[in-house]
Amino acid sequence: MSDLMDVDDAPRATNRLRALRHSRGWIFGTMLFSALVSLTASFVLSVDAVLLAADPAADLSCNVNAVVSCGAVGISWQASLLGFPNAFLGLIAESVVITVAVASLGGVRFPRWFMFSAQVVYTIGFLFAYWLFQQSMMVIGSLCPWCLLVTLSTTLVFATLTHFNIRENNLFLPPRAQRAAREFVDADNDVIVVAAWLVLIVSLVLLKYGAALFA
Repeated sequence: MSDLMDVDDAPRATNRLRALRHSRGWIFGTMLFSALVSLTASFVLSVDAVLLAADPAADLSCNVNAVVSCGAVGISWQASLLGFPNAFLGLIAESVVITVAVASLGGVRFPRWFMFSAQVVYTIGFLFAYWLFQQSMMVIGSLCPWCLLVTLSTTLVFATLTHFNIRENNLFLPPRAQRAAREFVDADNDVIVVAAWLVLIVSLVLLKYGAALFA
């Protein structure tokens, strides 16, 4: 009898976890936490940018070795693509995300056009974050720990925002594409994709730099 109850409890537990993950509390809670992490990293990077502007040879706390070096990344032209430190953009963007997440947790339901616009703008930010990651890996040849944290948190915000917008049909997709996308996230396949993506990123870093990361 006990074994039978255990078998019945397993699907119930799985369903409860799935219901939790698809809830507004989980979605916007995850978004809020990720945005707070990114905001913190952006603040540190902004302070570092001011220090580097005063002294390009400043010894930053995250200058660990030739590979792990915020300074090497911070003095590159890629770090100020628009004429000012990229971290300033993070301070603005993540503050907006935090506001949306907190308001949504409080029960506010934003219009469809607003959430679609948020998706478009954050997708641009997501692509920009990965362009910077690619430049650090392949061109600059150094990695900034705080920048990597921004890349990670940006990925999580993008994933949760996309998940929510697909579930709420906010992306103005054709009916067939919307059904396919909804089935994809309802089956939690987006979690698998994000996890695999992050494992791939870590693997690429380890393959390229290996032991030099810890030298």
